[in-house]
Parts: sequence; C-alpha cells; structure tokens
Amino acid sequence: MGFRLYNTLTRKTEDFEPVEPGQVRMYVCGPTVYGHAHLGHAKSYVSFDVLLRYLRYLGYAVTYVQNITDVGHLTDDADEGEDKLARQARKEHRHPMAIAEYYTRSYFEDMDAMQVLRPDISPRATGHIPEQIELIQILLDKGYAYEVNGSVYFEVCKFPDYGKLSGRNIDQMQAGARVEVSSEKRHPADFALWKKAEPNHIMQWPSPWGRGYPGWHLECSAMSMKYLGKTIDIHGGGIENQFPHHECEIAQSEAANDCPFVKYWVHHNMVTVDGQKMGKSLGNFITLKQIFKEGHPRLSRTYDPMAVRQLILQSHYRSPIDFSDAALTAAQSGYDKITDAVLKVRKRLTSAPDGAADTKILEALATLKDKFEAAMNDDLNTAVALSVLFEMVRRVNALPDDGVTKATLQAMDTQFRTLGGDVLGIVKDDYSAVGGADDALLAHLIGLLIELRQAARKNKDFATADAIRDKLARLGIILEDKPGGITTWRRANG
Repeated sequence: MGFRLYNTLTRKTEDFEPVEPGQVRMYVCGPTVYGHAHLGHAKSYVSFDVLLRYLRYLGYAVTYVQNITDVGHLTDDADEGEDKLARQARKEHRHPMAIAEYYTRSYFEDMDAMQVLRPDISPRATGHIPEQIELIQILLDKGYAYEVNGSVYFEVCKFPDYGKLSGRNIDQMQAGARVEVSSEKRHPADFALWKKAEPNHIMQWPSPWGRGYPGWHLECSAMSMKYLGKTIDIHGGGIENQFPHHECEIAQSEAANDCPFVKYWVHHNMVTVDGQKMGKSLGNFITLKQIFKEGHPRLSRTYDPMAVRQLILQSHYRSPIDFSDAALTAAQSGYDKITDAVLKVRKRLTSAPDGAADTKILEALATLKDKFEAAMNDDLNTAVALSVLFEMVRRVNALPDDGVTKATLQAMDTQFRTLGGDVLGIVKDDYSAVGGADDALLAHLIGLLIELRQAARKNKDFATADAIRDKLARLGIILEDKPGGITTWRRANG
C-alpha cells in the first residue's frame, strides 16, 4: 500500500499523488508571534514535522514553507479589534517588531528543543507587503474585491465555491456573531484584504488605497504563491483555521489564479484542557517553556522537551489530546525507555565482537519495518509506529549479555536511527549535543527523586523530603519549590 493521506477538502483518505512526480510543495500556517509557544503549537508543528520527515523518507524532494505572522492577525475573526502584536507591544511597552523578533526566536528555540526541523523557507508577512498589494489589485481588477474608505474587502458572493472546505453556506455565515459587523461590508462574510490604519497605528504601509496593513488571510496566499506557485500539494494547519482562515485563502487564491489552490488540505486536531481547547485567547494555555524549565500549577514537575514530542506522537494527528500531568509523566517514561535502549545498543557497539548479523534478528527488524511503514502509510498512524519502537526496545532488553555481534547491534541502531530518528524524530543521532550521553537518564532519575520527595511531603515525612533535597544539593543539583506545588531543578553552576 502506498502513502494515503486524509484530505479535508474531499473528506476522505486518498492516495497521495503530488502535482509533479517526486516533488512536494508544502505550506503550513506558522505562528502569530505575540507570545511564547504553547502545547497547542507543539501539537501542530510536531504533527507537520512528522509529515515532512515521512515524505522525505519516501524519497520525495519537499519544499517546506512555514510563515511567521507578524502583522494583520486581529483579535476578532470579523476583521475587528486590534492587531495582536500591536496589543502585546502596548502591554510590554515595546515596538511591535521587537515583540515579533523576540517571540519568533522563542518559538524556534522551543521547536529546536523538540527536534522539529526548520522549514526550508520561513517568510514574514511584513516582508511581503508588495506581493500582497499586487494580489489585492488583481482581485480588484477581476471584480472579486471592492474598496471602501481605504479598506479593501473580498466579496464572497462573487466566488461560488466559498464554503467548500468547511461545508458552510454563505447565507448561514454571520461574521458578526460576536461583534457588530462593519457597516462597510456588503455581506457579513466578506473579509478584509487590506485594512485602513488609523494615524496612531504603528504597523502601516502605503498602498493605492491609502496607508494601512494587510488582512491575515491574504498573507498566506501571497507567500505561498511566491515560493511554491499557484497550485501546491499540501496546505496544513489546525482544525480551528479551517474556517475562516483557510476558506478565505482558497477564495482569494483561486479567484486570482483561475486554478486549484491546494490539492491536499491537512488539518490536525487540538489540545484540550478539561475538554476545552487550549489557547492564548482562553487563558488556559501552558507554554512550552513552562513545561521545559519554569513549571506550571498544573504540572508536578518540569519535563524533557522530547516527552512533549512523545505525547503528541502517541495519538493520531487528527485526534485531540486532552492534556494532563499524568499523560506527560507517562510520555516521559516512554521516551526514557526508548532512549535507554538506544544508548544501551550504542554502548555495546563499542566492544561487541565481529561476526555475521543474527539472521533471526534481521528478519524481525524487517517485519517491524514493514509494520512501521504500513502504519505511516495509513494517514500517519504514529501511535502504531511508536509501538514498533517499543517492540524494538523489548528486543534490545532481551538480548543476551554476551555474544551479540557488532553487525547485529549496528542493524538495530540503524533501524532506531531511521525509523525513530529520521521519521518520528524521537531518537537522536548524538545525545552528547545536549550535554552528555547520560543526560536523559540523569533527568529521568532526578524526576523520580522529585516525585518521591513530593510523596514524602504529602505524607508529612519532612525528614525524608529534606534529606532528598540536601543529598541532591551535595551532588550539585538544586531543587527549587515554586507556587502551586511545582518543583524544578538546575545544576548548581547553571
């Protein structure tokens, strides 16, 4: 069976056949950089990272574009409210572009920690204003858009296919459900291509319609067209962006170019907290930095960034993840087991005897590889693919203490690197890059000691709790108790 992918546009799983054989052009909506990345962002970009990795594993030459939204994303989908970066800039008393730069660096730092590959091209919305103005002018010339008082709107009634991605009917769309619809619009569902800026608005540029800034939806179309062409193979994003963002992208792109915009629309599901979507606007989000370093009231401890990746891979990308501390703890344990097995194989490789590889183990590895590929070919079933790694872990732990040849161990390590590393991104080529091959084990052991100390404190056994803290301190590990029952650790010289 070849690779099959669920297409939101057709609402079915389809054989993957790119527009140009051997070449894949993929665009994924990147973050709006007005705050630190949270667990919901991790779900998105780890999911598309796995898609990217698997396509390359299959031999495709992939050009991957993921934008940075640094202007135009307003606080309300009805084209009302403030620009999110401008609002954050006012809160922090900083220039909006300083906000964009700071949180863009923070975003990539968090993605790097989870082994999310950098996109081939990471364009900024503010760096593509001329392309966006040009696209607006095309839509105006073709009669799909209209200008009112310095703002330009796309007229959805002129595009008969509007709603084909989300399944919504134009007559049922009321963009002003939460706020009063702008009186400038001819129809409530019309969306902004260009917004007139007030004199005190920092983020503004000259245009044929006066000074203003681009609409959020327009940015992705313009950047996608510039780097990938008029028709691309894959466009990805969160299920919450299906409407209005992606629906509007389709309308303006296909109206401008008279050809299909995207062949396969891929949407991941969301992270929930107590059944409610996690997000900045709801105030229930947990940043990745809180998970990795700072702690959070919902967490009993901090976690390895790779535990977050493990958590995401344990479920299908189209399924929601309901966040809990227990789920992260289990994911950390799973990641530690895989890491321990990989390190065990690599350590034994240094002194293993020469000789032919064990044919039974080679046959088992081949069977597991087939199972892995079948799972990934089935719309990226990472949960089953992960189970293959755990079967490999069990085989490593069952190896005899003596007599295992270097060739046998090399075959196991290669499969860990290929399936677990190149595709799932959960196995590292070089663990020394994070401070030593034993760092993962050290973090795991300290985590266990923190859990024992918390249990002792809960049972009012303060002598044991203090002893754990003091003995770790003598070893150069400092525990820090924070509000909400959180305990983090650091090296004494860190």
